[in-house]
Amino acid sequence: MQPLDFGVLVLYIVGCTVLGARIAASSGATKGLKGYFLGESDIPAWAVMISIVATETSAVTFLSVPGNATRGDMTFLQLAFGYIVSRFAVTYLLLPAYFKKQIYTAYQVLELRFGGATQKAAAVLFLVTRTLASGLRLFLAAIVLQKITGWNLPFSIVVIGLSTLAYTYFGGIKAVVWIDVLQFAVYLVAALVAMGILIGEVPGGWSEIWSRGSAAHKFRVINFGFDGVAWPQSLDQAARAFYGMLCQTYTFWAGLIGGLVLDTATHGADQMMVQRYLTARSEKSAGRALIASGFVILVQFALFLALGVGLWVLYQDQPPSEKLTRPDQFFPYFIVHYMPMGVRGLVIAAVFSVTMSTVSGALSASASSTVNDLYRPLFPKTDEKHLMAISKGMTAFWGFVQMGVALAAEGLSGSVVDNALSVASFVTGLLLGLFLLGLWTKDVGQRSAFVGLIAGTAAVTAVKFLTGVAYPWYAIVGSGTVVVVGWLASRAMPEGSSGPDLRYDEARSG
Repeated sequence: MQPLDFGVLVLYIVGCTVLGARIAASSGATKGLKGYFLGESDIPAWAVMISIVATETSAVTFLSVPGNATRGDMTFLQLAFGYIVSRFAVTYLLLPAYFKKQIYTAYQVLELRFGGATQKAAAVLFLVTRTLASGLRLFLAAIVLQKITGWNLPFSIVVIGLSTLAYTYFGGIKAVVWIDVLQFAVYLVAALVAMGILIGEVPGGWSEIWSRGSAAHKFRVINFGFDGVAWPQSLDQAARAFYGMLCQTYTFWAGLIGGLVLDTATHGADQMMVQRYLTARSEKSAGRALIASGFVILVQFALFLALGVGLWVLYQDQPPSEKLTRPDQFFPYFIVHYMPMGVRGLVIAAVFSVTMSTVSGALSASASSTVNDLYRPLFPKTDEKHLMAISKGMTAFWGFVQMGVALAAEGLSGSVVDNALSVASFVTGLLLGLFLLGLWTKDVGQRSAFVGLIAGTAAVTAVKFLTGVAYPWYAIVGSGTVVVVGWLASRAMPEGSSGPDLRYDEARSG
């Protein structure tokens, strides 16, 4: 890191903070809950779309996805196929439920359908897992910054955490969304600049990368998961082949089916994403933003993976001076050893940007869920001014908790961190199961929904820790178990009439 690199990085951090404060001052974002948590539902579709993409792109994605192609091929791209299909599903199945009434969180819909206990259980589940996931992602990003900048790990954590907390605290969701737009531009430009420098480093440029990468099958995208597997001659062999396919992370089926359900869970039942939709001007606007984001993710993944193939060609000709074994090592090595001064600072700012995007979204969503799902039901007559004070206090509280998680993670092994992130990812499948119960049934009540939730938690935990099944299938296991067991429980223990279903008939919408 040269002084110019530090200058670029500091300018970026200060710029984000100042921009957040100016947005807050000019938009009146802190005058009421609707402004602080929903941006007055007046953000254009294109900005909502970019915010969705920026929020789901973490530092781990930015640095590790190229490494997947460097070490393997481009089959990671298959996940994006399921993501695109899922966003159509969320748009037509779940978005109508979020726009029929003025709500602040996804879990308020569950309260109207099943009851307050279900709402609170879902909110607590979201808060715990989102805080763990965001804190661990903050930790992993800080490790990268530590290696690149030479800062110690606690300082790296605090710099990212406080910078993000500052603009989220003052500007609310409106500042989060508009700074997401800036951060998206920064990391996309950084990736394109890195690609340009990489092409210049390889003799023969892109044509050489394409030729050698194609010859080595590095550009392979489709993998059906049965390569080298003979046609099964018995039921046992068929079962073994099927299980082997489920244990592969990047197959066509894991991408299309597993990615479909996984992304439907993360984008349909996770408050961090649902809050983005509620900032849009209408249901139609939110739907356009969500569907478009799937195609942008596809292009973004393709860019990151092509960068990874280029790194493979470069390292064939110029082997790294140190042993690189993990996907998250290949691109950072290129940043440190090949990026010119100033440009290196831009790319490091991009690492900051993708981390800040994820953390800021989690802060705003966690504060909103705490206030609207847990606090307001207990104190329904609380005035707006007091609720605003609580909201900003909760934003600060969750910011410091996330930094605490990141600092505590320093004592964990890499495998523990990876497992914790995986556990956080499959919880959204359980929440999706609750929403599907409300959408597809009319006579499943709160008690049966809880039985399904407990069964789903047990099932997905067993699959995670007792089998080798790949993570794209976790959401199917969790949501499917919640729906099936919840429905069966309602047959065995009838509860009488329950709340209106999530399809919002005329009586409900009125």
